[in-house]
Amino acid sequence: MMESQLVMQQEDFDRVLAIIQKLVRDANAKAVFVVDKAGQLVGEAGEMQGLDSTSLASLTAGCVAATGGLAKVVGEEEFPIHFHQGQRDNLHMTLVGDRMILVVVFDERSSLGLVRLRVKKAGAELAKVFEEVRKKAEAHHASSPFAEITDDDIDNLFND
Repeated sequence: MMESQLVMQQEDFDRVLAIIQKLVRDANAKAVFVVDKAGQLVGEAGEMQGLDSTSLASLTAGCVAATGGLAKVVGEEEFPIHFHQGQRDNLHMTLVGDRMILVVVFDERSSLGLVRLRVKKAGAELAKVFEEVRKKAEAHHASSPFAEITDDDIDNLFND
């Protein structure tokens, strides 16, 4: 079944932005990104001049999908936390809820332990926001005059 498109109101986006801006400060990170599993950038905070955030978002989603395949091979449902260590920068990726990925870019000014500690709290806050967004979308869809129309109904309407 295909996931529905995430539609956030401005106040929801502002809450997400406030959470990730706080995470940048609290984890002493270079940048924080929220990406959905389809590879769409949802929000970003921090100082990463010259970074191609569109590529980061799509590659992050691909990495999580590939690692999900590896998890299934070894009998796991998913690996919810990913860490990549580089010479200068490190990436910490955490699954948030069932469709979001929280990405933290950090360097030697921070530590993996601090990032993991701060991500745990921020991830829980983000999960709450995204669950509220999902519930609002479901309530709106249920009250829509088009809620009972299916794709088959539309196909049948235009078939001769």
